[in-house]
Amino acid sequence: MERTTRLLVESSGERLDRFVAIHSPNLSRSFIQKLITKGWITVNTCPARSALKLKTGDCIVITEPPPEPSPLNPEHIPLDILYEDADVVVVNKPPGMTTHPAPGNRSGTLVNALLGLLPTLAESNNAERPGIVHRLDKDTSGIIVVAKNREALENLSSQFKLREVQKEYFALVKGNIKPDTGLIDAPIGRDCTHRKKMAVNSSGRPAKTSFSVRCRFDGYTLLALKPETGRTHQIRVHLAAVGYPVVGDTTYGIRSELVARQFLHAHQLTFRLPSAGEQVTFTAPLPADLTAALEKLACVISDIEVGA
Repeated sequence: MERTTRLLVESSGERLDRFVAIHSPNLSRSFIQKLITKGWITVNTCPARSALKLKTGDCIVITEPPPEPSPLNPEHIPLDILYEDADVVVVNKPPGMTTHPAPGNRSGTLVNALLGLLPTLAESNNAERPGIVHRLDKDTSGIIVVAKNREALENLSSQFKLREVQKEYFALVKGNIKPDTGLIDAPIGRDCTHRKKMAVNSSGRPAKTSFSVRCRFDGYTLLALKPETGRTHQIRVHLAAVGYPVVGDTTYGIRSELVARQFLHAHQLTFRLPSAGEQVTFTAPLPADLTAALEKLACVISDIEVGA
C-alpha cells in the first residue's frame, strides 16, 4: 500500500530535499531524491525540484509508493537463524552461498532462502536485493543482518554508513605476521590489470583493517580482524598486500590442503536494533571445515567458540 505524509512549512528559505530529509529521518537522501524525481513528492499539489526554496505555508505531500514486486523466486533452503524480530533477521551464513542473486546466479542465494521464509522481505527499495544492507562473499561464512521492512533498511543502512556497526572476523593467514596487533591503512580500488579483482592502489577509496593475533604456529597465524571500512574484499586484499594472504583464497592467494575455501569467517556483529535502539552483539562459532583446518595444525583453540 501507498503511504502518505503531509508536512507544513513554518519558515521560508529551506530547500525541498533538505526539509524532507530533516522532517522524515526514516527516509534516506537517495530515496528522497528518487521520490522527487518521479513526482511522488509535491509542493502545493505540484511536483517540484529538489532545489526548490520553500515558503511559509507551503504544503508538502510525500507519497511512498508500494514496493516493487520482487523478480526473485522464493526457495525453501534451511538457514541458521540466530535472531529475528519485527525489523531484522540475523543469519549465520554457510560457506558456498551467495548473498544475493546476480547475473548467472539467480537461485540458491541467501535472498532466495529468506524470501522462502519471509515473503514480506520484498518490501524494500531494491527488488533485486530486498533487505540487504551488507554482504559476505560466497565463500565467507558467518553473521549477516537483513532488514525485514523499509524503515529497518534505512536505519541499518545509516548505521553502516556512519560506521556505527562493529564487525569482527577470524582469518587464517600464511606466514607469521608481526607484531601481535596492528592496523593496515591502505586505499582499495579496482585492480588495473584484472578488473574483476580489487587491489591496494593510490587512487582507491580509504580502507582500514585492524588485527590481533589469536594463535601462532609453524607457518601460519590465526587472526581476529576488525574492518573499520567496508570495501569490497577488504580483508582479503589488505592481508595479501602486506604479504600474509588468507589461507585457501584462490583470488588473492593460493589453494591450500588445509581447507577447500578461503579461511575467513564473520565471527561477530554489533549494531543497534532499529526500533528499540538497543545495542546488540551476535556471534557465530567457527564452522566445522575451519575447525578441522585448525586441528590439522594442532592449534590451541580453547578460547575460540567453535561449531560442530
